[in-house]
Amino acid sequence: EMPLTYGTGPLGEALGAMSLGATPRAAPASSAAVLAAGAVGAKMLSMETGFRSHTCGDLRLADVESTVSLCGWVQQSRDMNHFAFVDLRDRYGITQCVFHNEATEEATALYEGAKKLGREWVVQIIGKVVERSNKNKQRATGEIEVIVTEMNVLNESLTPPFLIQDETDAGELKRMEYRYLDIRRAPLQQALLLRNRITRVVRDHLSSRGFVEIETPVLIKSTPEGARDFVVPSRMNPGQFYALPQSPQTFKQLLMVGGMDRYFQIVKCFRDEELRADRQPEFTQIDCEMSFVKQDDVMNTFEAMVRNLFENEVGHSFPPMQRMPWSQAMDEYGIDKPDLRFDMRLHEITAQVKGKDFKLFDEAEYVCALACPEAGGWASKKVKDLEKTVMSDVIGASGLVWAKVKSLKAGAVDIDCSAKKFFDADALQGWVDACGASEGDLICCFWGPRLKTQTAAGKFRHWMGQELGLRDKGYCALWVVDFPLLEFDDEENRYVAMHHPFTSCKPEDIHLMETDPGKVRANAYDMVINGVEVGGGSIRIHDKDMQSKVFALLGFTPEAAKEQFGFLLGAFEYGAPPHGGLAFGLDRMCTLIGGGLSIRDYIAFPKNNQGRDVMINAPSAITSAQQEELSIAINIKSAAS
Repeated sequence: EMPLTYGTGPLGEALGAMSLGATPRAAPASSAAVLAAGAVGAKMLSMETGFRSHTCGDLRLADVESTVSLCGWVQQSRDMNHFAFVDLRDRYGITQCVFHNEATEEATALYEGAKKLGREWVVQIIGKVVERSNKNKQRATGEIEVIVTEMNVLNESLTPPFLIQDETDAGELKRMEYRYLDIRRAPLQQALLLRNRITRVVRDHLSSRGFVEIETPVLIKSTPEGARDFVVPSRMNPGQFYALPQSPQTFKQLLMVGGMDRYFQIVKCFRDEELRADRQPEFTQIDCEMSFVKQDDVMNTFEAMVRNLFENEVGHSFPPMQRMPWSQAMDEYGIDKPDLRFDMRLHEITAQVKGKDFKLFDEAEYVCALACPEAGGWASKKVKDLEKTVMSDVIGASGLVWAKVKSLKAGAVDIDCSAKKFFDADALQGWVDACGASEGDLICCFWGPRLKTQTAAGKFRHWMGQELGLRDKGYCALWVVDFPLLEFDDEENRYVAMHHPFTSCKPEDIHLMETDPGKVRANAYDMVINGVEVGGGSIRIHDKDMQSKVFALLGFTPEAAKEQFGFLLGAFEYGAPPHGGLAFGLDRMCTLIGGGLSIRDYIAFPKNNQGRDVMINAPSAITSAQQEELSIAINIKSAAS
């Protein structure tokens, strides 16, 4: 069996006790001198510990002739007969270490030990820095290597279930099962380091502007609005439950009532909802609130913060962000989070397509069209596949009517159409004019109820933009404002809050609350970057009577409102200041800045798309003793019910 320690000398003696499971002795005073004697300026680096003098990413040509100690994981080991190479890796980089097979007992032992090293073994080496003859320009430490004089194996490793390297050979499920190994890979480490840098910028930026970081409770009261709550049974209060917060909304408002003026928190939130690439059951918000502010005050404050983030991380300077009314976003882009890096706007053609005996259009409340650049040359099969995509859950449209703009040359206009039986050349030219289409474009038409059709066309626009490579580069940010305060839920036959029930309305729309609630606009605002809603908020209601009126519109009886939110209504009777705020999704912000595809890549230990942590196998059953202690019983519904 390979001995765990090789080499002699004062440092080697100090390290000699470091075997697997052993407690190392303190290094003698001369050990530091051994390392410092060869270090540039005889100054130890800040990452120095009792095990290492440098990290695996530190060493450069300036360190040649230094005696150093490195610790890390074996990336790979190569036996070249007369010598062996070991790439030693830590979070900071990779250093090539050389073991010479020389005619000495000590050198032979080192060389034989290096040959036995396996992938991901944890090793400490001591040696001398030399200049490499064959330099590696792809590696920051590629101009040097370390000639090893001592080695200590700190821990062995089983063969990992996948390669620990940038391009690995495992799927996401396997990597999530062994997430602690996946985190060793540079892409995951860089993602987590990015997240750390972003939170530091946020804290520094907000703290310098008078914001105070305050924690709010994790065990709170369940409320019926919004997504499903995760609930926690209370042992001390049998039959009663806490909820995990979907956001700290009411608490940050109470902090404003409490006079804290400016609050922020980087906080975990929980929602029991269907998952997708940009959703997790637990996620992190940059949560903020301010007193004595109007809408512009909040937007200007956090626009500056986001500008600071992007300048720091990607070197991008946003111009002043456009403020687009929700109605314009829906009319022109079909979505309340439009990607403005490309045009491809929606154009209403309802009036000009009516009366052509085309039943789909004649019976529709609304018809819109958009021109997809340079897609007119798509083959018939690709267009057929497009029709299927449009009617799938991805888009959710009723169907697709298309027109290929083959030629617009005078005297040789050629526009093919899937409904050409009903629309002549002049009618199709009208579509071209309405959309501003060019030769080679594909015009796509959607029809049905206005809002539903706009929404489907908006999803299609984003999907098609991705398909055509129009969403790959750059950044474009805007604010979407003037949302409806309420939207009507056909299934529940009542109004529901578009954002949440604490959002105030535009003062000029108050009179509509009694006569036409659906037309009341909210004092709400969302920041959108590249078609992603990265944050949103509102100016809050701070008056008890107005809050009670909104609760009534949402279907709450006075008794129900008092039961659910009596603490907030009561607080408003003690001098609540005008206040507002917003929350940014930290996970989404990291994904956007980092250029990732899923927020899971920027969360250390994420759940899969079934809400499971496959590494620790959670959620899991609890024992009957725990159930009894909590005064609960499990009643699992059958699939049929």
